[in-house]
Amino acid sequence: MSYRIFTILIASFFVGTAIAQENASYQVAVLKYSGGGDWYANPTSVPNLVKYCNKNLGSNISETVDHVAAGDPGIFNYPFVHMTGHGNVVFSNEDAENLRNYMLGGGFLHIDDNYGMDKFVRTEIKKIFPNNELVELPYSHPIFHQKYDFDKGLPKIHEHDRGRPQAFGILHEGRLVCLYTYESDLGDGWEDTEVHGDSNSKRDEALQMGANIIQYVFTASH
Repeated sequence: MSYRIFTILIASFFVGTAIAQENASYQVAVLKYSGGGDWYANPTSVPNLVKYCNKNLGSNISETVDHVAAGDPGIFNYPFVHMTGHGNVVFSNEDAENLRNYMLGGGFLHIDDNYGMDKFVRTEIKKIFPNNELVELPYSHPIFHQKYDFDKGLPKIHEHDRGRPQAFGILHEGRLVCLYTYESDLGDGWEDTEVHGDSNSKRDEALQMGANIIQYVFTASH
């Protein structure tokens, strides 16, 4: 799918909530990867984020969230792909090339460390973009200031190593093509309430930041 087609999808992002789901403008997907890490972690998180965005942003995202393999050419059908997990991540050369072409073609990859992924995923990101460094996004970055303002950057949803939450990005020609959220655990906050027992305020923070990411990707980053 070309950058132009992604742009057409973005133009149809806000259509009002009255449109039936079978007429949704597009789908998002969760990334499947090799290496033994649990790519399938947090099964309710992205569906809940989609519902939240449709309700609070007036977006028109299909509530059926697909799964797509890193090397699958079908990834170009999804303008936004979410990746998470706790353990090892391995991208083959073919996976890395497919993901690079996807992001350079207008797609967006959000990686959310669900604890334990960091030491593996940084190496694999380097396979995709060997000449680009992960850079920390400043608090002034527009991704923190969409419908919801996060003046101190990412919210801290769950404690891991008691580090501060950080948002890293890969930029290509000035466009943010990959977001890596670390020490935040947004995806846990998107899950059904009973899964982790998070407070309503923590879940709101997580979902609002997730909505900011979606809004930025589809309206501000192109």
